[in-house]
Amino acid sequence: MSNSSICRSFGASLVAALMVACGPAEIEAADNNDNGTVLSTEIGQASYRLGYDQAAGLLEQTGGVLDLAAFARGVSDAAGGEDAAVPESERARLMQALQAAVAAVQSAAQSEANAQSQAFRDEFAARAGVTQTESGLLYEVIVEGSGPKPALTDTVTTHYHGTLTSGEVFDSSVDRGSPASFPVNGVIKGWTEALQMMGVGSKWRLVIPPELGYGERGAGGLIGPNETLVFEVELLEIQ
Repeated sequence: MSNSSICRSFGASLVAALMVACGPAEIEAADNNDNGTVLSTEIGQASYRLGYDQAAGLLEQTGGVLDLAAFARGVSDAAGGEDAAVPESERARLMQALQAAVAAVQSAAQSEANAQSQAFRDEFAARAGVTQTESGLLYEVIVEGSGPKPALTDTVTTHYHGTLTSGEVFDSSVDRGSPASFPVNGVIKGWTEALQMMGVGSKWRLVIPPELGYGERGAGGLIGPNETLVFEVELLEIQ
């Protein structure tokens, strides 16, 4: 089931659970949610935003491990002033169990992603015209420029288009329509290595393994841990 489906199911379960805990007036207000009554005030909108953000955050953090029906019951019991069905004394132990389950799911997902990433690099490396350097950087010359090659301390201007192995774009000066300038020694290792081999006017396709990219930490929301990165880089000038 997709995250959006989970969210919809969770939303329906939560509304149903809250209706059980609430009286007739609250039920009527909840029923009016579809025509915007509940969200017609700033407090209503803020309350909705709080609930939406917390639920979405928990779903993302737990990777689908969270028991949504049990979570909805907890909300219902708290809203209805009921005693907790699970004692507070068990909280620390149970949170550790939840964290262990989440870690297991994340580890399995990461192992699968690593295998797919390696398979992508192996397939690219086997293509005619692809070179692999000692560091593990893979590159394919699309256009060989005849201009000078930048030094480590130079600043360059480039056009680039960066994607994950899935093809999802995470950064692109081409899409923005504006070249980017930066120091050769101020970018990820894969770029630093490649730029010093490129003459001005060159356009290369780079496949950068995680250790030459953002490694285990990833970058932002789009580049996860141990991602292989794919770039098309055009070296426009050395400043």
